This record gives sequence, structure tokens and C-alpha cells, in this order.
Amino acid sequence: MTITRKSPLTGITRTKEIDVTIEQILAWEEGELIQNAMPQLSADDREFVKTGITGEEWDQLFGGSEEAEQEEELV
Repeated sequence: MTITRKSPLTGITRTKEIDVTIEQILAWEEGELIQNAMPQLSADDREFVKTGITGEEWDQLFGGSEEAEQEEELV
């Protein structure tokens, strides 16, 4: 499904193809936790659906994830 969101961080409107159904979107909009309504999505895709913030924007603003930092330490 094509999802369009405007990032509150940058004001940029983006459109992404996200692997969700209309039933999953409706379940989330009706109060289901997004991780339960759309378990197949990555954390980045869930964030985009909820807020319009991309993983790249998140990393630029708040730094990388702990997992990414741990991987860098191993290299």
C-alpha cells in the first residue's frame, strides 16, 4: 500500500510503498498497537506510518540505534 506522510522534523512529504493492508491500518487507527496490527513491518516502517519520520531522519537527529552502534564497535 502506498503511504504518504509529512515529517514533523523536516516538513518534507514522502511517499513509500509499505507492506500493509487496509485492514491493518484500520485496526491501528481503531486503537490496536501498531506492532500488533502490523507485525511484519520494521521499526522504521512503523515509525514512518505513525509519524512520517524516516529512519535516516531519526538517525540524523538522535544518532544511530544501539544495535548499529554495537555493530560499529565490532568492526
